[in-house]
Amino acid sequence: MNYQQTLDYLFSALPMYQRVGNVAFKKDLTNTLKLCEAVSNPQHKFKSIHVAGTNGKGSSSHMLASIFQSAGYKVGLYTSPHLKSFTERIRINGQPIPEQNVVDFVARIQPTIDKIHPSFFEMTVAMAFNYFAEEQVDIAIIEVGLGGRLDSTNIITPELSLITNIGFDHMDMLGNTLQEIAFEKAGVIKRNVPVVIGESQNETTLVFTKKAKEMNSELVFADQEPLNTSEYSLDLPGTYQAKNIKGVLAAVNVLRKKGWEISEEALAHGLANVRTQTGLKGRWQILSEAPLTVCDTGHNKEAFDYIIPQIESSSFEKLYMVLGFVNDKKLDTLIPRLPAQAEFVFCEAKVPRAMKLERIEELVSPFGLKADFVQDVNEAITLAKSKATKNDMIYIGGSTFVVAEIEAL
Repeated sequence: MNYQQTLDYLFSALPMYQRVGNVAFKKDLTNTLKLCEAVSNPQHKFKSIHVAGTNGKGSSSHMLASIFQSAGYKVGLYTSPHLKSFTERIRINGQPIPEQNVVDFVARIQPTIDKIHPSFFEMTVAMAFNYFAEEQVDIAIIEVGLGGRLDSTNIITPELSLITNIGFDHMDMLGNTLQEIAFEKAGVIKRNVPVVIGESQNETTLVFTKKAKEMNSELVFADQEPLNTSEYSLDLPGTYQAKNIKGVLAAVNVLRKKGWEISEEALAHGLANVRTQTGLKGRWQILSEAPLTVCDTGHNKEAFDYIIPQIESSSFEKLYMVLGFVNDKKLDTLIPRLPAQAEFVFCEAKVPRAMKLERIEELVSPFGLKADFVQDVNEAITLAKSKATKNDMIYIGGSTFVVAEIEAL
């Protein structure tokens, strides 16, 4: 198979959470372990940092990768989902995995895939770990897919675990209370491995304290540390990054104590060049200036608690919001948070998990918003642009998959 045929095989043969939802979520690590066994257990052959959390884990992972890169290390980075190309998920020093490596890996483990029928994510994790081991990275930053305890990535023993925060997302799989969700995320805490919690919350502190004690893990709450974030300039403009950067700085402090050499210059350079060094997209990304057009992959209540004040602090005459959602989002709690003065264009991303346009219309109509409903993401953006003047603002988001379909991204 060539690269496109390989991707077609993976997308059609393996259930993908991003597309089909929780039927693709396997609540144990057996398949991942079997896949890794088929390629000589690469998870034991490189050092790593494990990053979990409800919001901010992607940005934090990219920040850490950029810092280590600036410090002269060969750095693997595994994140999900991808926005434009599958190869974005697996990078070394910012460069995506070559397409031929994807083809070769799938050909090599196809008998195992056909035998055990793993999920798309399980296969991708095994591919990333195999690539990092073969390329002999100095360290790999591994972002959890979903949860932590039963996530496919949770077969590594990292140098450090970082848990950014806990919020209400994926509750159908992780639990209905912050404590239950924190318990799942705390599953990344390993015996004698330090853990940094980015944001302390009354509801979850006890969960982390108990788990860290159980595992004899040093526990650091980043927001209780004397960290001067104002010393650093970050090339990710979202105001919500102020919380993420604290967790990253606390993690760097712990890693330095473990012997990782990261100078102040490397730290500052890494934070100032996250996008250029890692290729991060979709985090408060400015697509054009007149009208100011911004996209963001934030897609839950906690994310919008940061996004909306940032929108409101921007300079514009009129606000247009192009939004689409996945079908498990609770719009009754999200819609009242949206700026009342905005004009909306609701759309539907081209994934099976997307909330149908008719359903969005049904859910938002009681709120009396000024809204259009346009199936295609880019047609929705075109409609907003046709109405906006150069002094207006267009915000595009609500789902990672809406952002992924933006042609100008």
